Amino acid sequence: MTKRIAFIGLGHMGGPMAVNLAKEGYMVEGFDLAPAALEYARDNGVTLAASAAEAAKDANVVITMLPAGRHVLAAYQGEDGLLAAAKPNTLFLDCSTISVEDSRTAHELVQTAGHRCLDAPVSGGVVGAEGGTLTFMVGGDEADFVEAKPVLEAMGKRIVHCGGPGAGQAAKVCNNMILGVSMIAVSEAFVLGERLGLSNQALFDVAANASGQCWALTTNCPVPGPVPASPANRDYRPGFAGALMAKDLGLAAHAMEATGVDARLGSLAEEIYRRFAQGDGAEQDFSAIINEIRANSKTKEMA
Repeated sequence: MTKRIAFIGLGHMGGPMAVNLAKEGYMVEGFDLAPAALEYARDNGVTLAASAAEAAKDANVVITMLPAGRHVLAAYQGEDGLLAAAKPNTLFLDCSTISVEDSRTAHELVQTAGHRCLDAPVSGGVVGAEGGTLTFMVGGDEADFVEAKPVLEAMGKRIVHCGGPGAGQAAKVCNNMILGVSMIAVSEAFVLGERLGLSNQALFDVAANASGQCWALTTNCPVPGPVPASPANRDYRPGFAGALMAKDLGLAAHAMEATGVDARLGSLAEEIYRRFAQGDGAEQDFSAIINEIRANSKTKEMA
């Protein structure tokens, strides 16, 4: 079993992931720019490094969980970058959500530097990161996937090899386009139900056991009550913030344009969440889009 892991990016997702690796017996050395993230990781069994390069120099696996493609590429490159610091043939796992193009560029950089690379974005949000129940969508060489699987299983419950370089990111962007569209649809249905005099519980009881059933309804329900664990019961404190949904749908929109796909619902969802994230929605759970729908709905008397 691989023992030494460098973990770069110890934020809301990366921190709990690194902690779960440490709990499974891995020697995890982490780095982040945020003092609070470093404190959380240190207090939960992660050794701290003075820099990202310092963390990587003796690692068998280097994991990155960073905000965007530009951050991943910048971390990899340069005299003080991860690729220069790592031992030859180190396995790099990028768990960030970035564009397919940036992911493929990352693979090329890693391989040119004499290392190996997998893109392995995640689904499951902060709750999944803390509970070790994430889904990993992995792109890259089959043999590298087999080697990395035990590491990923320490952080998640479902590990899927999606194909070659960038395939994990492709699966992530498609999945989150489905999620964004479905959350808007579920939220619109609840607002419509309210206007028609239907209780939220009644609509949930029907739709959760009928053809409207989906994750946005049964796990992340946008109204308080039917699903006690959903963010709607916590004033929409994020499991998955509106700003992150806007980012992921932006990646989907870029992919649609690059491939010429006529994805009208995906494009509209990107527009809706982009506007949502320009205000308070950025820091709220993405299910709080229901409040935007309510606010924009006209008041009419039923005949």
